[in-house]
Amino acid sequence: MNINANKFAIAVGSAFLIVWVICSLLVMVMPVSMSNMTGHMLHTQWEPMGWHISLIGVLFGGILWAVVSGATAWLAARIYNSLSHNET
Repeated sequence: MNINANKFAIAVGSAFLIVWVICSLLVMVMPVSMSNMTGHMLHTQWEPMGWHISLIGVLFGGILWAVVSGATAWLAARIYNSLSHNET
């Protein structure tokens, strides 16, 4: 079975963009709660650093995450297709 690398890249990039927007909205609405949760997830004290979030940062970060995750997904699909092609 082959994976369409381009469609997979678009799907993964879109999924990361959606998650990025949701996360950014949560940070804007509940900065203290999200800071506490980030600290727990990273096993650090994140609260003293604080959040510095702007609309430009959200847009640029979302685009960057979508492009990087899409490119990674495309590469993974190409490698998978190459490996599965070699099995037959």
